[in-house]
Amino acid sequence: MSTLGSFALLAALVVAAYGLVAGLAGLRRRDDALLESSRRALVAWAAFAALASAALLAALLTRDFSIRYVAETSSRDLPLLYTVTAFWGGHAGSLLLWALVLGLYGVAAATRLRPSADAPLVFLVLLVTAAFFTLTLVLGSNPFASERIPPPDGRGLNPLLRNPWMAVHPPALYLGFVGTTVPFALVVASLVRGPGSRWLEATRAWMRPVWCFLTLGLLFGAKWSYVVLGWGGYWAWDPVENAALMPWLTSTAFLHSAQVHGYDGSLGGWTRALVLLTFLLAILGTFLTRSGVLSSVHAFAHSTVGVYFLAFLTVASLASCALLLRSRREARPAADSALLSREVAFLVNNVLFVVAVAAVLFGTLFPLLAEAVTGDRINVGPPYFNQVMVPIVLLLLLLMAVGPLLSWRRTDPLVLSRRLALPAAAGVLSALAAAAAGLRRPLPLLLVALGVLAAATTVGEFVRGAGLRRNRGQAWPGALLQLVGRGRTRYGGYLVHLGVLIMLAGIAASSAFTTRVQVTVAPGERFRLGRYEVRYDGVRAVGGPGLLITEARLTAADGRTRVALRPRHLLHTVSDQITAEVAIRSSWRDDLYVVLIGLAADRRATFRALLTPGMAWLWTGALVALAGGVLAATPARRRVPARQAMPGAAVVPEGGG
Repeated sequence: MSTLGSFALLAALVVAAYGLVAGLAGLRRRDDALLESSRRALVAWAAFAALASAALLAALLTRDFSIRYVAETSSRDLPLLYTVTAFWGGHAGSLLLWALVLGLYGVAAATRLRPSADAPLVFLVLLVTAAFFTLTLVLGSNPFASERIPPPDGRGLNPLLRNPWMAVHPPALYLGFVGTTVPFALVVASLVRGPGSRWLEATRAWMRPVWCFLTLGLLFGAKWSYVVLGWGGYWAWDPVENAALMPWLTSTAFLHSAQVHGYDGSLGGWTRALVLLTFLLAILGTFLTRSGVLSSVHAFAHSTVGVYFLAFLTVASLASCALLLRSRREARPAADSALLSREVAFLVNNVLFVVAVAAVLFGTLFPLLAEAVTGDRINVGPPYFNQVMVPIVLLLLLLMAVGPLLSWRRTDPLVLSRRLALPAAAGVLSALAAAAAGLRRPLPLLLVALGVLAAATTVGEFVRGAGLRRNRGQAWPGALLQLVGRGRTRYGGYLVHLGVLIMLAGIAASSAFTTRVQVTVAPGERFRLGRYEVRYDGVRAVGGPGLLITEARLTAADGRTRVALRPRHLLHTVSDQITAEVAIRSSWRDDLYVVLIGLAADRRATFRALLTPGMAWLWTGALVALAGGVLAATPARRRVPARQAMPGAAVVPEGGG
């Protein structure tokens, strides 16, 4: 497998180089045969990337420990799921996954974009990216390098990766990260070609599923952090988390900005810049997580390929800036819009997203900058990010509430006030109800008021649209389904808004009202956490593949229900490392979360327990937002003109009788 994999990587490098040369020569000579050859080279490169990936997977499944990567990331006792997970559980494998996913996107682009005038330039950009990753694999981090003295049983997978959420998190995130390459290539091609390029719709069509994959990757990563790391949270502003968040923010900004550009042609440079920035941030994220320059609980791979990424990132950034500057003369001036208009709301929305990205980027890179200047590593923690992000989130909530009610060009203030009256009343009443229930702090009360205002506005859009169809005699369910079916982009976006609002409710509740205790108890003793009384019943040893498990047995009762909880310690025999497995009792109201901290010789055990409200709301909101994204990304069925839909024999020529 080592020989086959190395051959596939070298062949991929040669094919990518040939495709670049053929594409450039084809563009210069206007030679269609060379351009077609370049397109086929992209497909051939994808085939070789897939062959290399298949070789590595086969080596993992057959325990070929003569390959260093296989020896370092797997072992004979590793279950099948985690043997497959080992594919991206190390540095070289994760880069090969990048190449494999790029190959999938490359084939899709070579198939779908073939008739487009921008296609040859798009294929060239994809080939440049493909050549870069292949070169990095061959020279910097070869997954098929030989192990001089193969270990008989392998060294095993990092224990923190032995979790189902980590089996799906990297592929989902990479589908998002790598997917930004095609929109980037479309925009670069449009900037090179100049006026006449119809890039917007194609870029939007590719960016929507990318946004969905980024959302899914963030969701899986948060879930993994919650169930594996044992601290009871899901987001810690860790550098790796931030690296995944930044492209999501800019892609979200693009999907809003594209509506303005699609409406009146303005903000073209800005909208393109957001696409370029999204790709550059995806590469930066890969650099930060793969180079080892930042410390993180998520950084499982360290190597010296950072210099390759830094060089590629520098060249791509300079080229992007140069193309944007060159296109300034072609920019269309912004239409004359009133301050109270939908265009201005989208522009403010974009500014807020970009400010959020700048704040996250600064907080992520500041430790590196500080170390370069002072020699000391300074960590930037959650207090900084929370202080910066909370005002931005509040302003975005206000825009989410008002934006759907604004008209293009100009909005009559009296009309807007009439539309806002009911949602605003709902927001104020909700804040008053929260205050009466005991919530006293101004910031959470403001969050409640704005959240309910935005939710009422969004639901009102569904009700108003369906109501118009209802007046034509349709039943409510049918009217709603037809409304959403015929306006997938618009109502998919509103569904995303609702999902985000539900998530924010969960985040606010879990951040403000979590109760936690740490107790040491003997078997038979009890402790109280909120409405739960928890009894410690003892411990037992459990076997598992490559594992020695110590399992604590607890019984939690709240007066109506009684549940068993089994927090565990897992000793991984191959690596001799211990990890914790939390026990969670989840409900719509709250999560009871228990971690086994330590166990004494007399069987007394120490537990950390948390009662966290709103967690189910958080995950549900993320799924609702994802469903909205999928709905918006689903291609709308084209309406076929009646004449075109009729069988040819039935068409009556104009003027015929």
